[in-house]
Amino acid sequence: MRDLLYRLYEKRLAAKLAGGPLPAHVGVMVDGNRRWAKDMGFVNPNDGHREGAEHIKRLLRWCDEAGVRHVTIWLLSTENMGRPAVELEPLLQIIQDLAVELAEAGQPWRLRTIGALDLLPAHHASAIKRAAESTVDRTDGAVVNLAICYGGHREITDAVRALLHEYDRRGKTLHEVADELEAQDIADHLYLKDQPAPDLLIRTSGEQRLSGFLLWQSAYSEFYFCDLNWPDFRRVDFLRALRSYSSRQRRYGV
Repeated sequence: MRDLLYRLYEKRLAAKLAGGPLPAHVGVMVDGNRRWAKDMGFVNPNDGHREGAEHIKRLLRWCDEAGVRHVTIWLLSTENMGRPAVELEPLLQIIQDLAVELAEAGQPWRLRTIGALDLLPAHHASAIKRAAESTVDRTDGAVVNLAICYGGHREITDAVRALLHEYDRRGKTLHEVADELEAQDIADHLYLKDQPAPDLLIRTSGEQRLSGFLLWQSAYSEFYFCDLNWPDFRRVDFLRALRSYSSRQRRYGV
């Protein structure tokens, strides 16, 4: 009976969203996998990561159904690389397996990776890169950005570094760089430079902070924080996030 009521509620929410403003780009911080595992009685936190990875496939189908064309999912931060090897190595394998599964024949999504993949062990990095490269011609589903070894500060630092190298190749002096530098010059060297900025950022598990996620691009994003741990985040919760977004008046500082 409860499942039936949820399905009816989902249909009502989806119907109300039809014709309204919807985000073109959604960023998701899939937080709370380890807490979910503990709450469910699992001893190994990687059981939570595995369920969280499986749940990402559901999210991507929801995004396709809603017409969201760009999705960025934060899977691993640069800080996460400091975790003990006994915890980190299984997590890296789960992330690699997810990338490979999303790239399988018959899946609609085009995969991109953002972050410092060079920090990963070589076998994980190469497998993830191969998976993304195999989807380059896909157009049926959303563009899915997998943020792996990602940090907002590092992204901006990498962008400035790339920009300075470019100026150097053009023979510019540091004085000329300082005089000519514009915000757009940095934006043009970010990881997501060829995609729209995220309209909506979702974070699960009750935490209400960005923790460095898409710091530059989120200047005018709308935020939606949900108390549920990631594996418990349902389609109805996703639709609620879209409803919240559609009800807001975006002013972009004006």
